[in-house]
Amino acid sequence: MTPFWVSGFVDLAPAAYDAGLAFWRDVTGWTVSTARGDQDEFVTLLPPVGDGHLRVQRLGRGPSRIHLDLHVADPRAAADHAVGLGAREVADHGHVVMASPGGFPFCFVTHPASTPAPGTTWPGGHRSLVDQVCIDVPAALYAREEAFWLSLTERELSDPPPGHPEFRWLAPVEGRGARVLLQRLDQPRGDLHGHLDLSATDRGAEVRRHVALGARFVGDFDTWTVLTDPAGLAYCVTDRVPR
Repeated sequence: MTPFWVSGFVDLAPAAYDAGLAFWRDVTGWTVSTARGDQDEFVTLLPPVGDGHLRVQRLGRGPSRIHLDLHVADPRAAADHAVGLGAREVADHGHVVMASPGGFPFCFVTHPASTPAPGTTWPGGHRSLVDQVCIDVPAALYAREEAFWLSLTERELSDPPPGHPEFRWLAPVEGRGARVLLQRLDQPRGDLHGHLDLSATDRGAEVRRHVALGARFVGDFDTWTVLTDPAGLAYCVTDRVPR
């Protein structure tokens, strides 16, 4: 059951929605679609070229978070298959809301998409792109979670980058929307969560741009910088080159 597209979804608590949506709109430079859903709770950020792979939801309650949308031809069949692999079905609204064996939220949807969006070029010449969802997995849950995502998506794992055995990508990823990265955390237990990653040709310039838009700087690492958005969600700007 290989998804034909993957989208990252920013789920925002009601009080954080307006500021959070404006932030991610300005970070991407993309436009906001017409709202959809029973309570106009869903929007897509639309690139000028290509198909969107970043969406925003206003939650009815609960804290802000990140989830994945897996675009498939038959959500019902995909959900049944996922349950057989250890996932839990949460709700069927036509799109099927799921949780992985460790509790990471994701959905099966049918929205069509096929053309990846390129990075945005900013004044000064650097480019950036929100292009990755990282699933952060406590060490004790990692083996089961990795096996689940491999079986569910029928993908292979990339080799870890030099010096960082905790990171593995689900591959192939090109041409299929957002990339998916699995990170094995140092702490043995806790809740699974996700965060967004951006690729940027000039990380320093991109970080300064985000801070000016309202992000909070958390820390620099060898090839990435951690920030939080106005809703308090952590995310990273990386040295990966945007497509």
